[in-house]
Amino acid sequence: MVERVAHSASTYSVSAPAAGARGWLKRANSATGWFALCCVALLLFGWWFPTHRYITPQRGLGYALGIVGGSLMLLLLLYPARKRWRWLSFMGSVKGWFQTHMVLGVLGPLCVLFHANFNTGAVNSNVALFCMLTVSGSGLIGRYIYTRIHHGLSERATTLHELQVNADRLRTVTLSVSFLPELLDRLAMAEQRLLKRVAAAPMLLRPMLAFALAALARSQLKRYVRSTLRRAARDSSVVAAQRKRLQATAINYIAQRIRATREVSEFHAYTRMFSLWHVLHLPLFFMLLLAGIVHVIAVNVY
Repeated sequence: MVERVAHSASTYSVSAPAAGARGWLKRANSATGWFALCCVALLLFGWWFPTHRYITPQRGLGYALGIVGGSLMLLLLLYPARKRWRWLSFMGSVKGWFQTHMVLGVLGPLCVLFHANFNTGAVNSNVALFCMLTVSGSGLIGRYIYTRIHHGLSERATTLHELQVNADRLRTVTLSVSFLPELLDRLAMAEQRLLKRVAAAPMLLRPMLAFALAALARSQLKRYVRSTLRRAARDSSVVAAQRKRLQATAINYIAQRIRATREVSEFHAYTRMFSLWHVLHLPLFFMLLLAGIVHVIAVNVY
């Protein structure tokens, strides 16, 4: 019996954790991952390197970076225009412009930061700079919320039903855990506790509470798995030989189920947050446009 349990668990553990690791490495090695890494490197370089010795906002490269950055920010308007008016379909797909919108929303502020030498200046310059940083930060927050209620960065929205079906599917996965007799019961109790407590919390606090409760549940269940297998390994040479595989199997299964339950518990909160973000982001962007226009006029007239 112990041999069958160890064999079935080891077969499961070969695929699941390895697939998770490969998935993480694939995302990190994607175009998005390399783009983010390059942007962070440029930000660190601009923050620590004395760019003011080589770049001035009034002329040359510094002035050009200001023009380029402002132009890229203006091009951000093409995405909502393409999304709203179908006759602009000759410009490309909405998905393509959504991805372009996110890239421009990072490159534009990056150019402006180098234009400003990562420093503050006159009042009109500071207003435009802080408006830009606010809009850029808002965009990053919006991107995160978007991925929580959509299939990645695709246009297709996730539904609560899909999340619930995925969670139910994981609960019905046949997994030989007779070497961990209480695991399934403990998992079910942790899931019910997470769903109940998150549902009782204020809407905007649900994601943070779900994150904390999920982390606590994973930690407690992992401790149970490790201690139970440690005791079982002392009584069985087969379990002792397969202990790492058995532990990886159980921990991966725990992680998948807790993650699925967490996604169900926080879905409504993210949907609400995204609708509120939409209401706030557009006025912030138009405030940025106004501040940018005032800044350009003030620089060139005075």
